[in-house]
Amino acid sequence: MNGTVFAKLMILAEAAKYDVSCSSSGITRAGAPGGIGSAAGLGVCHSFTDDGRCISLLKILLTNHCIYDCAYCINRRSNDIRRAAFSSGELAGLTIEFYRRNYIEGLFLSSGVIRDPDYTMEQMVSVVRELRKRHKFNGYIHMKSIPGASRDLVRQAGLFADRLSVNIEIPSETSLKYLAPEKDHQSVYLPMRHIRQGIEESREERKKSRLAPRFVPAGQSTQMIVGASGERDTDILRLASMLYNGPALKRVYYSAFIPVNAHDHRLPALAQAPLVRENRLYQADWLMRFYNFTANEIVDDRHPDLDLEIDPKLAWALRHPEAFPLDANTAGYEDILRVPGIGLKSAQRIIVARRHRKLGSEQLARMGVVMKRARFFLALPELSAGHDRQGIQEIGPDRVRTILTKGTRRQGAAQLSLFG
Repeated sequence: MNGTVFAKLMILAEAAKYDVSCSSSGITRAGAPGGIGSAAGLGVCHSFTDDGRCISLLKILLTNHCIYDCAYCINRRSNDIRRAAFSSGELAGLTIEFYRRNYIEGLFLSSGVIRDPDYTMEQMVSVVRELRKRHKFNGYIHMKSIPGASRDLVRQAGLFADRLSVNIEIPSETSLKYLAPEKDHQSVYLPMRHIRQGIEESREERKKSRLAPRFVPAGQSTQMIVGASGERDTDILRLASMLYNGPALKRVYYSAFIPVNAHDHRLPALAQAPLVRENRLYQADWLMRFYNFTANEIVDDRHPDLDLEIDPKLAWALRHPEAFPLDANTAGYEDILRVPGIGLKSAQRIIVARRHRKLGSEQLARMGVVMKRARFFLALPELSAGHDRQGIQEIGPDRVRTILTKGTRRQGAAQLSLFG
């Protein structure tokens, strides 16, 4: 690697670290004769740093030059920072070099906007095209789609990339126009629709011929910045729910606002990024995607923000004591999933095991149920006598909360487990 490319790498890898929407692939692509690399169905092997960065992909910007002046972005045009830009050949070659040395297992490509969205998108497409066509690279590629880019360029990108993402950035249009006057949500939602249409058309074409090219087989994702503007968690989760029900979206990523431009009066004065809130939003998102919760069950007008001290599943259970106690031997699968301390795998094990025997606390614990939490919400055979029970009905939600949070408040809410 020559010194010029290395210098660009140092600048543009650092500039890319604030985008957390890189992800595992969820796609299988076998190696091909004469090609290099493959993509595993279980996803790109990766680990995450404390701020959520995926460090096994080459996470890089094509350039950090940008025509926009967004208040929350380190790469905005008014900032006095070092700037750099790769050529398509330099970045494609760098990706191959890193892959051959086993430094990475794929590429996450984003960019500042230079000249206009179409020009930037065209330069990014040329990188992934060169990787696929010239270098015969079969590894994972996640590419950002530039808001405002044409449908034709989005279509080209989708034929080379495994996943495309278009970042919403700020949850509401009003806040976005305040913090980034040159942007609007329409420029985000339009390419999302283009991607969805491409996915649907590709599915139809592949029904006719398995040789038809796949279009973004790992789907699309987006990212919202949390804490840069005044939206409540209700606004964020309702928007996420709407997106999951619409444009073939695989993931919404939540990025705690990092005050990189502290001198901008439009931004809140924060001592640190709101990471606990970010964590709670991810937990709530998990409930919507896998536990059949709706956004309005997790947050509502009476409780517009997530409880930072306890996870959202426990918060829901404490607000709905009428749903408990639940008998794990007779309750439906979806109801069992709502018990704090019971996860997806343990719920599935319960459904299978109870066909053969009556389940008590000992058996549930062996299945992975966190009885320290679940015991307050379950009707257990060995505690059938009223004087033995200390469930939510007997001691009340406030007392259950006090018991379950005892010893954790001094350590911080981030120490609490996900749902168990």
